[in-house]
Amino acid sequence: MKADIHPQYHLIKVVMTDGSEFQTRSTYGEEGATLNLDIDPKTHPAWTGGTQQLLDRGGRLSRFNSRFGNLSFGKK
Repeated sequence: MKADIHPQYHLIKVVMTDGSEFQTRSTYGEEGATLNLDIDPKTHPAWTGGTQQLLDRGGRLSRFNSRFGNLSFGKK
């Protein structure tokens, strides 16, 4: 293996959005750096089961509905 091509792997502190902290090993920053998360599993809708609203301002969904919105596919 070539020398001096791998990033430094060290301990950092991760701060979640609710203020809880933990230490992990990472290549982020320098030894002892703090990584403040904007989105984490406690707040993101993908993990919490939140609802997602589909915003479409005249894009793909509008074009699809204008072409195929009146098809019933056997439904009554």
